[in-house]
Amino acid sequence: MQQIAAAGGPATVTDRDATRYFMTISEAAQLVVQAGAMAKGGEIFLLNMGEPVRIYDLAKMMIQLSGLAVIGDAGREGDVEIREVGLHPGEKLHEELLIDSRSLPTVHPRIVKAGESGVAHDQFDRYFVELLAFIERRETNVALDAVARLVALPAVGQLSPRSYAYKQLKNKKKETYSSKSKRIAPIVTSRRALES
Repeated sequence: MQQIAAAGGPATVTDRDATRYFMTISEAAQLVVQAGAMAKGGEIFLLNMGEPVRIYDLAKMMIQLSGLAVIGDAGREGDVEIREVGLHPGEKLHEELLIDSRSLPTVHPRIVKAGESGVAHDQFDRYFVELLAFIERRETNVALDAVARLVALPAVGQLSPRSYAYKQLKNKKKETYSSKSKRIAPIVTSRRALES
């Protein structure tokens, strides 16, 4: 932002009201190390990052700290324009921290543990076997629905559904794993691959 201001702009923001959380690298690193020290295996720790900051306000402050003025700010002529470019597809206006009533406190005031329950292994196995059958039969829409169900599942024990699925494949015979993995990876990640 300082380089953009020095070059005369324009500075771009996605949306005037967009907010994001910020933390210094050293602060984030310290919290991650402390969360790691608390880990017993498989927990999900959430870092309390404080209050969100409006990106527009941050851009304005950076321009002003560079000794310049924002064009159109308070009816004055300025040096640097702040231009809204719009949110990118899938980008949120506001980030969400998943700290809620189910979160459990830890010994550190800025680190909480997610209080989500996982799905039973046998339930996940049924969904995964179902997905493989749909893929084998090339039932595209049904397979995509099955993928959506798998992605929506909470963690399986200590693993995410995706990690658990790959672990299940690795536990099968080597030839089964190698033949299925070549087909599963592109199919799960790409509708085009599923339809081919």
